Amino acid sequence: MVECTVMAVGNMAIMGANCTWQCRVKDGVMSKATATQEVASAQVELESQFANKGLLTEERPWGAYTVLEEGPGYKIKRIVVKPKHRLSLQMHYHRSEHWIVVSGTAKVTCNDNEHVLSHNESTFVPPCSTHRLENPGVIPLVIIEVQNGQYLGEDDIVRFNDDYNRAPKD
Repeated sequence: MVECTVMAVGNMAIMGANCTWQCRVKDGVMSKATATQEVASAQVELESQFANKGLLTEERPWGAYTVLEEGPGYKIKRIVVKPKHRLSLQMHYHRSEHWIVVSGTAKVTCNDNEHVLSHNESTFVPPCSTHRLENPGVIPLVIIEVQNGQYLGEDDIVRFNDDYNRAPKD
């Protein structure tokens, strides 16, 4: 049996690509369904739920992100990083981030440490830590990011190095 990663957010269930089963969330109750018959329809259903909830996907040179939910002191994003792409080497003053790999392989840099994460593995990025997320693989990297902090604006980013020329010049 293959391990399955399921992240429930509101009434949506997000699953890893290599699942032998999936969970559906309806009225707060999770039920089991056969993936061979339901994976394609689940993807369509999730995309439909994103659209119906007015969730917008922001495109970036490295991939895209969708804010799934946010409230005072927290924000939850689904981040997709294209193969062989990476985000800026960056830092945030006002928030921490917890990354959970749903599918693909993540190369994570946090301060002076580098490590590789696979599906169903996670890492924590404290505030004021220099960090980067990279996809060294050949399939898209999908992670769930949970941000916590007093201020979660997209302008709380200090870029040190960026493959897409978005970091300040010296």
